Amino acid sequence: AVCSDQSRSTPCPVCGCCFSFKQGCRTLLDPPVRDRTLAQMSSLASSWATMMNLCGSPACCGQGVLRQVFDGSTCTNHLVETGIVAPLALTLLLQFLVRLPESRASSARRRLLRPSSPLHLATVLFNGCLGLFHLVLGLWMLLGSNFSSQDASRTYLPHWWLVTLSQGFSLVLAGFAFAAGTQFLGPAFARLWSVSLTVYAAFVCCSSAVTIIAEKAVTVKACLDLLSLPGAVMFLIYSMQSSHDEEGHEDEGLYKPLKTDDTADSQEVAADSSESTHQKVTPFARAGILSQMTFWWLNPLMKTGYQKPLDDKDMPLLGAADRAQSQYSMFLEKLNKNKNKQTSHDATPPSILWAIVSQHKCGIMVSGLFALLKVLTLSTGPLLLRAFINLSTGKVTSDSKHEGYMLAALMFICKLCESLSQRQWYFRTRRLGLQVRSLLSAAIYRKQQKLSSSAKMAHSSGQIMNYLTVDAYRVGEFPYWFHQTWTTVVQLCIALVILYSAVGAAMVSSLVVVVITVLCNAPLAKLQHRFQSKLMEATDARLKAMSESLVHMKVLKLYAWEGHFKKAIEELREVEYRWLSAFQLSRAYNSVLFWSSPVWVSAVTFLTCYFLEIPLDASNVFTFIATLRLVQDPIRAIPEVLGVVVQAKVAFTRIEKFLGAPELNGRAKEKCSSVAISYPVAMNSCGFSWCEDPLKPNLKDISLVVKAGEKVAICGEVGSGKSTLLAAMLGEVPRTQGTIQVCGKIAYVSQNAWIQTGTVQENILFGSRMDSQRYQETLARCSLVKDLEMLPYGDDTEIGERGVNLSGGQKQRLQLARALYQDADIYLLDDPFSAVDAHTATSLFNEYVMGALSDKTVLLVTHQVDFLPVFDSILLMSDGEVIRSAPYRDLFADCQEFKDLVNAHKDTIEISDVDNNVAPHRANGTSTKEKHHINGSGYTKSEKPSPAHQLIKEEERETGDTGLKPYMIYLRQNRGFMYASLCVISHMIFIVGQIAQNSWMAANVQDPRVSTLRLITVYIVIGLCTVLFLLSRCLSVVVLGVQTSRSLFSQLLDSLFRAPMSFYDSTPLGRVLSRVSSDLSTVDLDVPFAFMFSLSASLNGYSNLGVLAVVTWQVLFVSVPMIVLSVRLQRYYLASAKELMRINGTTKSALANHLGESISGAITIRAFEEEDRFFDKNSDLVDKNAIPYFYNFAATEWLIQRLEIMSAAVLSFSAFLIVLLPPGTFSPGE
Repeated sequence: AVCSDQSRSTPCPVCGCCFSFKQGCRTLLDPPVRDRTLAQMSSLASSWATMMNLCGSPACCGQGVLRQVFDGSTCTNHLVETGIVAPLALTLLLQFLVRLPESRASSARRRLLRPSSPLHLATVLFNGCLGLFHLVLGLWMLLGSNFSSQDASRTYLPHWWLVTLSQGFSLVLAGFAFAAGTQFLGPAFARLWSVSLTVYAAFVCCSSAVTIIAEKAVTVKACLDLLSLPGAVMFLIYSMQSSHDEEGHEDEGLYKPLKTDDTADSQEVAADSSESTHQKVTPFARAGILSQMTFWWLNPLMKTGYQKPLDDKDMPLLGAADRAQSQYSMFLEKLNKNKNKQTSHDATPPSILWAIVSQHKCGIMVSGLFALLKVLTLSTGPLLLRAFINLSTGKVTSDSKHEGYMLAALMFICKLCESLSQRQWYFRTRRLGLQVRSLLSAAIYRKQQKLSSSAKMAHSSGQIMNYLTVDAYRVGEFPYWFHQTWTTVVQLCIALVILYSAVGAAMVSSLVVVVITVLCNAPLAKLQHRFQSKLMEATDARLKAMSESLVHMKVLKLYAWEGHFKKAIEELREVEYRWLSAFQLSRAYNSVLFWSSPVWVSAVTFLTCYFLEIPLDASNVFTFIATLRLVQDPIRAIPEVLGVVVQAKVAFTRIEKFLGAPELNGRAKEKCSSVAISYPVAMNSCGFSWCEDPLKPNLKDISLVVKAGEKVAICGEVGSGKSTLLAAMLGEVPRTQGTIQVCGKIAYVSQNAWIQTGTVQENILFGSRMDSQRYQETLARCSLVKDLEMLPYGDDTEIGERGVNLSGGQKQRLQLARALYQDADIYLLDDPFSAVDAHTATSLFNEYVMGALSDKTVLLVTHQVDFLPVFDSILLMSDGEVIRSAPYRDLFADCQEFKDLVNAHKDTIEISDVDNNVAPHRANGTSTKEKHHINGSGYTKSEKPSPAHQLIKEEERETGDTGLKPYMIYLRQNRGFMYASLCVISHMIFIVGQIAQNSWMAANVQDPRVSTLRLITVYIVIGLCTVLFLLSRCLSVVVLGVQTSRSLFSQLLDSLFRAPMSFYDSTPLGRVLSRVSSDLSTVDLDVPFAFMFSLSASLNGYSNLGVLAVVTWQVLFVSVPMIVLSVRLQRYYLASAKELMRINGTTKSALANHLGESISGAITIRAFEEEDRFFDKNSDLVDKNAIPYFYNFAATEWLIQRLEIMSAAVLSFSAFLIVLLPPGTFSPGE
């Protein structure tokens, strides 16, 4: 019969063909026609069978034409695939060779291995690795290796390795060619070739899917074919996107100016400056693909750190994409874009979370691709182990040992790819977290510059400090763990598939245990979230109290109130301890739950095998155990992942609430018109309320018009609203009614002096350029010349925080000098003479207000009525209202309230004295005294001092290797050694139990004298015993962490309250707050579990090495040199890593100090319109703090990658030893 597939349809009674041809066959009833037709059909069928059955394989016989073309296991399909991919590869190779000589060698060399975008890097790496896997698989097929243990006699025919090698060669060639960019290949060619490759990959993917469905089995070749479609789509997207970008650049190039001599010179200068700047930027910004993958770009910094202790100047700057300002700008752009998409009826603010996600979606996808690649390469471990067991037990028969050699080589390649992908995954997510942390830090700082008065009541300075130093860092840690949330699920699914191939239906019981474990974690996760929220609230309360105590420490010491405030802080800390203990205990229970899950999974699975009578042999048992090892790492990481997720969620919720707080409605200042210039300050029936409630006004019915150059005095009793009126002019107080207009540049002098940490000169200039003449005049007008001569280093003297080394009068005169140097149009002076003596006040009033500000508009709040007669107008205020506004004589004659106010001061200075000492007319020129001050007694600058002799000392940090000293200090706290020893002993017994489990199974799995029930029972009993010690380890860690935190905080609090005032004069508040906020949070939450995980990892590594040495002692010839090399490599790494961590801590203090200063001086900063300058400085401090952190986690990945490569070499060498030694040397259990 022509149709051999009799099972699918009823044969025709005439010709024997399928029933689908029955209607045509009924016409062939004539015997001669029928015989002739049957003969022709038989000849045609034999010819077609000969043509299609090229390989003689049963899989290729007896199928229809369409089925053979789309079945990925037939030779016809492979010939079609080879016939398509070979021309594609040949075309790409010819295009590459043709374009290579045409391009300049230098530019081609620079572009060849430098990614233009994360998508470019991901496309090249993904397809390159996929091509390498195809090549390795093709070589294995060529040498006759075997993946399947069920059909050991099968050998791969030529069409198998031919199509696999062709695909591998084309993908490797494509990755290498596209690494040079689409401009190198040609945009049109890149688009056309990518489209062709995508069509081909879709055909290959469909063919593999048909094969998987038909054979109900998944092979490595099928998996690689399925992954080829995403790789081709990435090629297509990249070629389209890059071609569009290059066309846009070409269009922009049409508008470049001609290169004249002037422009050429300017371009050369710009090129030189950019080159010098480019050299200071991190090498990562210009590193190629290979350098990024191997962290080769970090070698110069590591070498410098090994040669000498690193300093700030040794670390290059971050790339432009990683800096805080660029990240914040992109964040605002995304936020505004999402806001514009919302409808007018949707009043909800745009989501900050989705703005951040959309901003970094490319980085998330690229790092996720590396995470997926890591999971896939990690999953090959059990398959390779199974192949080795089959080889050692003789299931794979061959005269040569090339199968074992190929397995060992493939194991090394898989481990290498696993290391490269995992290191890139971790590095890129750490970098992503750094970017998120930087933009949140910038957003928090920018928000505090705009906070309204009501928002300041809800968010204290201590809370804002906590948002920046703790919460932003918690959120920045989340991207590192984000991909663990889904890679764990993927890894579990792959592991379950492998388990199904090993133990069959017993896999269902494993799945049930895993699901139950996850479900049991749900209530614990909710408790963790609640405990973390309460903990952060308690931390805010404690930090607020500590901030208030540290700011007013002088008052506490003068009144001997240290004990009372210390007790109050300790009570708040006790509340914090309760929530800390609850949170850490929930983490400990999570750890026990998930660390013990492999024990429950193996116990339930083996019992299921026993009841289902599934035979246990070396192959399926150790495949199961290896797969369990594959699963247990992500499962054991789930508690830490959940902890990070909970902390990040709580922290982000707090930050989001803060960023959504009410802001100031805007300045009262407006653009000046010709009319407004004559009247710079105008208020009409205005009402103002700090709480934004019209029913509770602080100022009411204020009507005021001030002419340009007019001097206005504001007087009244204490609490009458004088300072509030100036704040309303600055736009600080919410307006509830009326209109206000303030035109011109404003200078503001607050009642309580605000001084920055810095030199006297920096405080006076306040961001302006130095003008020597104006600077000398300012010093003379403010009577600061003699004061500067008394200071040890003149105007280069460092002023302590809040001006602690200046008197009250000096601080006020410094404020006046800062305002005068700005050369503003309007001066708002809030009682600046209250802190100086009468003689200095008179001198300042004559020289400053009536002299230097003779042509300026001045509004002066004062209680010194002796200055009032010379003012153009006087505002008398009472209970938030302006009672009367008139010149002095009219007010004194007609207003009884003003008479009472003046008469109250007659006992101090008589009005006649004012007439004698203060000129009743306005000074129009420079007085003789003023000229003497400026010309004869000018300030002479002294020699610039060294930073070591200044009041504010640089923060000290350790240098070099401190050995075990920090760890010993930590463990000596409150019986820490006892808890740590209990933790170590518990984990060692846990490891011994795991080794005993596996040893028992290895020694008796093939022993007929041991029954299956006994084998499983002993295995389960050992596992249950290890769970008890696992619980002991976790509880010991929690107790260790809480007790050491309690002891360290107690010592810290004692030191702070017992420290002399000289310590607070020379130590910025931000530096202390950084210790009691972010550093203390790290000690409370991170150090105990980091100690446990590092301890467990070290003990696990040594135990694995010990087991490996016992099983194959020959591996010591490689492992011992590797251990020596790894120790030297770690010392090489630690020389730089320790300094980077120390610099990271000191730079965080500077950031916290600047934030604290900005919060306290927010009104002054806004008045002088210096928000942008302070924001730029904050961004620089954020970047300075991010630089050592960036290099620190890059150095960590640098070290781990090299250690993992050495471990892969040891493992591969062990595999080679197993193959080299005679058969039977090792049992399958070993």
